[in-house]
Amino acid sequence: MAGLFAKDIKKQYLRKGQNTNIFTAVDTLDIELVPGEVTIIKGRSGSGKTTLMHMLSGILSPSEGAVFFDGQDIYRMSEKELSRLRNEKFSVIPQGQGAIGSLNVLENVLLPFSLYNKEKGKEDEAVKLLEKLGIDHLKNVLPRELSGGEMRRMSIARALLKKSDVIFADEPTGDLDDENTKLVFDLLKQAAQEGAAVLIITHESGASQEADHIYRMDAGILQKGDV
Repeated sequence: MAGLFAKDIKKQYLRKGQNTNIFTAVDTLDIELVPGEVTIIKGRSGSGKTTLMHMLSGILSPSEGAVFFDGQDIYRMSEKELSRLRNEKFSVIPQGQGAIGSLNVLENVLLPFSLYNKEKGKEDEAVKLLEKLGIDHLKNVLPRELSGGEMRRMSIARALLKKSDVIFADEPTGDLDDENTKLVFDLLKQAAQEGAAVLIITHESGASQEADHIYRMDAGILQKGDV
């Protein structure tokens, strides 16, 4: 599997108030996501963690710098090429709502395989993942009938089923109890052991023991180490 490397990336926004000024959400940084390893980023809300993840995952283009996957600058790709790359090589576990409301749980988990004529016949594997996550009994339920924690576990199953090169997890255990939190970190660690590069944004104090690399973000500045 291929890894991901960001060089000199930065994200700034123009604020228009009484005086026009520039807000730096993410200050200039380098980061590498290595196949087979778990990288954790900690930090307070509003520190720039999610903005950084969105840049790395092809959702939000940086103001400066470049993001490389398998040697290619992903933001020099066409929109169609980038969309396909994200579908085939990246998995994102979002913080918020990440479901199609008209599809049931199983259909949402299988959704990435309905695009680009990808591999079919994943239903049994999907149900086994839902069972591991304790929500297989909800496979025919629509998202509006799920709790926040059930919705989160559905998103996790969808991300893991793809067996992507890079997995981006934004507070993947935010709605979960201690038992399910441990299970999710174990599954993400297993995905790394199977070759994926895994990035986890988390506030969980126990997550550090699962990590190969730990960063802390504060006011858009990324520092190495659990400081």
